[in-house]
Amino acid sequence: MSQFDRIIDRSGTRAIKLESRERLFGDPDVIPLWVADMDFAAPPAVVKAIKDRTEHPIFGYTTRGQAFLDAISSWLKRRYEWDVDQSWIEFSPGVVPNLGLAVQALTKQGEGVIIQPPVYPPFFGVVRDFDRKVVENPLVNAEEGYKVDFDHFEKLCADPSNTLFILCHPHNPVGRVWTPEELRRMGEICIKHGVSIVSDEIHCDLTLFGNRHRPMATISPEIADITVTCMAPSKTFNLAGFSTSYMIASNKELLNKCREQVMAYHLHMGNVFGSIALEAAYNESEDWLENLKKYLEGNINLVIETVEKEMPEVKVRRPEATYLLWMDFSAWNLKQSDLKTLLYGKARVGLNDGISFGKEGRGFMRMNVASPRSIIEKAMQNIVEVRSNELIKLNP
Repeated sequence: MSQFDRIIDRSGTRAIKLESRERLFGDPDVIPLWVADMDFAAPPAVVKAIKDRTEHPIFGYTTRGQAFLDAISSWLKRRYEWDVDQSWIEFSPGVVPNLGLAVQALTKQGEGVIIQPPVYPPFFGVVRDFDRKVVENPLVNAEEGYKVDFDHFEKLCADPSNTLFILCHPHNPVGRVWTPEELRRMGEICIKHGVSIVSDEIHCDLTLFGNRHRPMATISPEIADITVTCMAPSKTFNLAGFSTSYMIASNKELLNKCREQVMAYHLHMGNVFGSIALEAAYNESEDWLENLKKYLEGNINLVIETVEKEMPEVKVRRPEATYLLWMDFSAWNLKQSDLKTLLYGKARVGLNDGISFGKEGRGFMRMNVASPRSIIEKAMQNIVEVRSNELIKLNP
């Protein structure tokens, strides 16, 4: 039995994944396979480090110290062969806040920010909320997988009113790990037209099935010079509740602009446990991560094999990274509202509505498979049964 097979009761912990079920799905007891955190215990080293700190009863203002920076730079060197000068690193309380801070730091009101839908919903919000213009470069859903429309991307970058590109790498929800060739082409187009890059790489540690992540800023010194990279241990080690992340930029001007935003909002303190958790994760939990990735691959294979056998009209690709599956139910020929009724109300499985990732998500749902295998098996069983028993009523 794997450590990840253990079912841990999260009730009473104020977990958003559970507490929001009735509001989002109309049922407080749906199987929650939506928001991107995991139903697995954090690594033992992290749990121990937090317990050890709680033995001291004072939780006042706390510095992060050299150990925080050492853990990050060592992790990036080991995992990505990326030599990051510690002066390039700036703390922030989360990758989504990073995106908002960077939008304010690197653009002006009314300017365009390029994103690539279907994409993580906050990409839209951090642009609109600060009175910038969302500029969409939709990904192409090709037979072999999602691709970048480079001609359209260059056309958008050539517009002088578009000054920032937010890259999702690995991409949420489609699961692409962009290749060095794709990254170079996007980066060089941005250089050519004076567009800065913010690269959200929060899922970078969760590459699967032999795929490897290459940080955008490692492609070339010239691309690094226009790039702010956003990373965190939160997805990797199930630490989102610690609100601890960081930005990396070798260009001092870009970094200082972002740092000014962090300081302006007084976000630089963080919390007493965040740095402790990061250090224990990066320094002592690498073996745990490798075991996690193998388990996630097993869950993904289970879902894909079930789909291929029981409902082959549903399309789902094996992701190159992340524990998120982008499932295409469009062959069921349902309105999005009816699709949600079927999955939420009948199958009682809570998935992310594809429409929230952009109009390209119509007919899609996002499934989070970072749960014990028995939970994933039950969810798939429910969906298969509903397909057999209820779909014909909605789509005669």
